[in-house]
Parts: sequence; C-alpha cells; structure tokens
Amino acid sequence: MSCLWMVTCVMPAYAQEVQVLNLKVDLLQNPMLQVVNGYPVVGGETAMGEQTLVCNHQPLLGWELSSTGHGAMQSAYRIMVATHPDSLEKGIADVWDSGEVKSAESTNILYGGAPLTPNSDYAWQVRVWKQDGTPTEWSPISRFRTASTLHDYQTAFYPLQKTDEMPQRVSVAGNEVRADFGRASFGQLRLTLTSLKAVDTLTVRLGEAINADGTINRKPGGTIRYAEYRLPLQRGRHTYQLQFKPDRRNTGPQAVKMPDYIGEVLPFRYVELEGFTGTLEPGDLIRATVHYPFDDFAAHFESSDSVLNAVWELCKYSIKATSFAGIYVDGDRERIPYEADAYINQLCHYNVDKEYTMARRSHEYLLHNATWPTEWILQSVLMAYNDYLYTGDIRSAKHHYDDLKAKLLLPLREANGLISTRKGKQTKELMSAVHYRGDSLRDIVDWPHTGGFGMVGNGETDGFVFTDYNAVVNAFHYKALQDMAKLAATLGYDADATLFSKKAAETYQAFQLLLWDDRAGAYRDGLDTDHPALHTNMMALAFGLVPKQHADRVAAFIRSRGMACSVYGSQFLMDAIYEAGDADYGLSLLASQDDRSWYNMIRAGSTITMEAWDNKYKPNQDWNHAWGAVPANVIPRKLMGVEPLEPGWDVFRVRPQTSSLEWASVTVPTIKGAVEVSCRQEGSEYVVELTVPGNTVAQVELPYASKRRPLVTINGESARIEAKDGMLKFPSLNGGSYRIVIERR
Repeated sequence: MSCLWMVTCVMPAYAQEVQVLNLKVDLLQNPMLQVVNGYPVVGGETAMGEQTLVCNHQPLLGWELSSTGHGAMQSAYRIMVATHPDSLEKGIADVWDSGEVKSAESTNILYGGAPLTPNSDYAWQVRVWKQDGTPTEWSPISRFRTASTLHDYQTAFYPLQKTDEMPQRVSVAGNEVRADFGRASFGQLRLTLTSLKAVDTLTVRLGEAINADGTINRKPGGTIRYAEYRLPLQRGRHTYQLQFKPDRRNTGPQAVKMPDYIGEVLPFRYVELEGFTGTLEPGDLIRATVHYPFDDFAAHFESSDSVLNAVWELCKYSIKATSFAGIYVDGDRERIPYEADAYINQLCHYNVDKEYTMARRSHEYLLHNATWPTEWILQSVLMAYNDYLYTGDIRSAKHHYDDLKAKLLLPLREANGLISTRKGKQTKELMSAVHYRGDSLRDIVDWPHTGGFGMVGNGETDGFVFTDYNAVVNAFHYKALQDMAKLAATLGYDADATLFSKKAAETYQAFQLLLWDDRAGAYRDGLDTDHPALHTNMMALAFGLVPKQHADRVAAFIRSRGMACSVYGSQFLMDAIYEAGDADYGLSLLASQDDRSWYNMIRAGSTITMEAWDNKYKPNQDWNHAWGAVPANVIPRKLMGVEPLEPGWDVFRVRPQTSSLEWASVTVPTIKGAVEVSCRQEGSEYVVELTVPGNTVAQVELPYASKRRPLVTINGESARIEAKDGMLKFPSLNGGSYRIVIERR
C-alpha cells in the first residue's frame, strides 16, 4: 500500500561557492607517493625508492566538488596538462588542453592529449562550470609520473608503507620488560638499547595473545602467532632491527610474498624483553607497522550503542591491518588470496577508505589465480560489478571481459536452468578458462565444513545437504548472471547482455519450481532433499531470488536459525536481513555479545577480526582475517543505508534502518566525496542530517510506521513525499547539506 502526501517543497536559496579538489589519476589520489625502505617520502622529487606510477597510455582523470549551499552540479569542465607545474601557473598547457567540455562527468575522463612519455612527470589541473554557467577557480595542481612501459590498460597501485608506532603501555616485572602496542598489526620490531657488557644476549618474545597473568601466551594454538628470538647485544648504545624468519607455509608457492623493500613481517601486539636490565626511553621500542596507504579519517561511525561502536572500530581497523601484503590475503596462515575473502574485503575497504586500487588489483590477480570452491569462482563476477558500481570505471571489466564470462560457469548448466559440478561437465578446457590449476571445482557453501570443539556434523553449513544441484551455488550463479548482464550492456555487448538476462530468468524460474517448499516456507538445499538450510535461504533473499509473496516466510525462517553460519556467511545473512527490512534483528546480531558475535572476538582478546567466531569453532583459526570484518560494510551500507544505485555514485540511496538506536552517525567515503548521515530520535521527531557530495543525487527513504500523515520538513520547508511499505520516499537531493525532520503523529 502506498499513498502520496503532496506539499510544496521550496529549498532555501544560498550563495554557492564551489571548489574543485582531490584530483585523481587512474583512481590514485596521491599519484606521486614514494617510499624509501618502506617509509613515505614527502615531496621527494629526487628520492630513490618505490614509486607510484601511472601505467596507461590514456589514464583516467577525476576530481571532487566541494560546495556551500545546495545543488552543486557541474555543467562543464576544462582540463590542462603540462610537463611542469610552472607552465600551468602561467596558463600554459603544453601537453593537453581539453577546452571547455559540456559534461557533468567528473570521475572518469579519459586523457585525450599528446602521447605520454614513459618515465616522465606531468602536472595537471581542472576547473568546472556550475549549473548557472559560471566557472570555478582552478583546482590545486596535481602531479603524476608515468611508468617505464605504458599499456592500453593496467591497474596502478601504491607501494606498501611503514608507520612507526610506540607501545601504549610498558611495564617491568623482574628482569623482563613487557610492552603492549594496544592493537596487533603486521609489522617489524626495531629496538634501541644500551648494554654495558661486552657480551650480552637478550630474549625477545612477540605474540598476539596473553595469559591471565599478562605474560605472552607461548602456546596460543591454531595460527595465533607467537615467536621468540635471541638477540646478541653490542656494548654501548645501538639500534637493532629484528629479522623475522619466514614461515614455510605462508611463504609457499601460492602465497603473496613480501617485497624486498619491506621484508618479512609478523602479526603481533605484545613484546617481552627478557634479560634487559637497562632503561627504556620513549622511542627505544618501535613497531614498524606495514600497510597499504590508508586514511584513518576517511570513514567514521558512532552511535548510542557502545558495543556496536566497538564492533565498528574492530572491523574498520582490521581492513587496514590486513592490507600488509598489498593484495587481499586470507590472514597469516597461508597469505593466499581467495575470492570469498576478497569479495568481503572489497566491500569493507570501499566503506572505510576512499581507495579502490587494492581491491581492483586483488580481483584481477584472482581472475588469473582462481581457487577451488565453485561459489568463489562465481564471486569474481560480483567483484567486477562492485568495482564498476563504486568507481564508475568500466576499463577493468572491458579488459578482462572474456575471463569474466568464463567465471559464469555456463558449461556446467543443465537443461533445468541450474548448474552442477557433479554431472560430468568439468573439463580441462573449463579449468583453463577460469584459470584454475587443479582438476575440478568443489561446492563449499560455507567454511569450515568439519566440526571443531563443540561442533558436530558439517561445521558452519547449518546441516546443508549437498546434492547434484546445490541451491547456494545456483544462487551465486543467478547473481553473477545478473551482474554480468549489466556489465555487458554497459560495454555495448547487447547480444551477451540479452543472453545472460535470459539465463538468469531461467535460473530464477528453476529456483521457484524446483526448490521452493511451501510447507516449510523456505527453499530446499537441492533437488534430492527436503532440508532447508539457513544458507540456501539467506543467499536467495540476499540475491533477489525470493518473490514478494514468499519474502515474509523466508525472512521468518532465516530469523529462526540465528547465526548458524560462519563469519564469511554472515555477509550474506546480514544482507538478507536488511533486504527484508528486519532492522531490529539486524541490530541484534551486529551488537550481539553471544559466542557467535563480533563482540566475542574482542572479548577473546583479538584486535583484528578472526577467521571464525571463536577458537572453539575452528581450532586452527587465525586472529587476523579480514573476512570476519563484515560490519565494516554492513553498518554503512545497510544499517545506515548508504549505497550507490548507479555507477560512480551518480545516484545513491540513503535508507537508514537504525532500529532502536537513539542516534547514529556515519561518514561514508565515495569516489565523489564523503556522504555524511546522522539519524537521531528526539521524542516524537526523527531527525536526519545529510551531506550529499557535489555531482551526485541522493534518493532518501526513511522509516515511518504510522498510518497517519506525518509532518515533514527539509531545511525548514515542507516536502513532497510518498509513503510505501513503512518508508517515506523523498524527492531527489542534489549536492549540499540537508536537515530532514519527521514529526510522528
């Protein structure tokens, strides 16, 4: 049921000052970043070290608009590129002057000047024209350097960097110094110590976990890290760099290796120095934390729930801490990229930092280094579509189009519209096409399969029954077909787009006809079983496979199963819950303090998200796994409801589902600037404050349960709204700041 309450909406007029800032080249906002021995060099034009290099003949240029007032929309732009900043200062573009180009595009402008020269520096700036036809001032000048070889397409990326950190707490117990850095990180240890002896040896212990008495746990179990080294000291005062020994497993053939300019790293929080009798001064004990460039202030979340706030901080930090390899890996046990880890990592990274190159580089690596689970192969297509949706840049999908088509696994389709790995259709040709080096793919559903302490049956799969036709695999197949159809249509491959849409429709129909169990009010795991697992139903709801007439029953079934999935599966569970509009249940899981919760990871002592909910659920787990950081994307995307609807954030939705929270605020970084949303329940009023970046349009939907007409204002003026399915839908809002007040009656 919907109704329309029409009231004249008049936005107050403001003087508008628009600035062009945050210029980007091939998605890099700091394309001149250099590091020497892992440390960033500021303004290091002559520094010799690792550099950020633009690799393409025609790089993509972009910028953001910052403004006061409302309606900050661009009508035209002009780009000037020169060989030196001095030329631009004089108004000379000796490489490219685009002239005034009528366009609202600000994130994906393909360079169109003279051919760029390898190993060369360039400077550029841009100005835009506002909707009223008046130009802005020129942007600050930005610079970039080209690589020694230029390509038609190649992803640029930053070098890894180190950040020096001092312990938060240092204490002395007998002849032992104990240091706590507050949070674990992948890093290295540097010590500056004074020894009065000619021969002296120090025992250095490092670890992620401690015992009840505060000592480092030397047998933490699983892949929770502990290391011990003997450090010979020289007489006098000297600085020592502890050299970590490579682990045979996580430096194996499939692992991502640490680059030589960084060296080996270890995840640790605690340090013990046994046998040191001197005095430690500030700066004598340094952890050099290794990470991909990360803006700690790009994203923010805070609410009236302290547990939820702690979960957010844990998950946000986990994305930074696990970026140590420059490519998304599965934690420290193997350091191998996996598609399922990367899919969650990608969504989280987009929501905690304005950074897109690490996600893209990881996705493209996995396109050519596939892993064995069937569903994870399919997730490559989901990652490709997310890349396009969040950046607006189609180049990666275009360049890898044939690889992405292969990831649909169409050769495994049967006449019934479903795919199967058990019907004899896995061939060497298929393995080659998807770039998997093994003999065959295997369905996974969730991980782990086998029970650990306190677990029975098949682990984290909620008793899922594996049959020839796996419902979870086919839910991913359906989603991949839909996403691939959109990519094909954007690229102008109309025949492919039609084909993929047709096959998606066939899979949808098969799901309804073959898998729906009306008595159970849920979908079965396969054709030869009556068992409905949580996973089958949460995937179906998350991916749009549940028709409206079944939605309430499927949502009720999902609620009945609780958190009967792993930390990986929770991504799709949370997406399904918020897709159903079940905000109360969503908040209860995000802020839960049960054993199967994110807060339990904190309670257990980890400061980076775990591979599993608790050690008892996976005895060989690690304490540094980014696929456990799901709230880092679910809180901004679903609880606060900020998601792109069109590629490059041209249009995005704000649909907060804050449930019983008294207040909550979020800053979501986007390629066009930060979206800021604050929601507060003040007596009978629900107040939302919203900042919309320039060159974007926000579609706002706010919760409203009453059947009575509300009083609604935007910046003090009445608004034209539509009420439907418990939500109020507002008129589109262009760039600017807004205060929306709903007075419940």
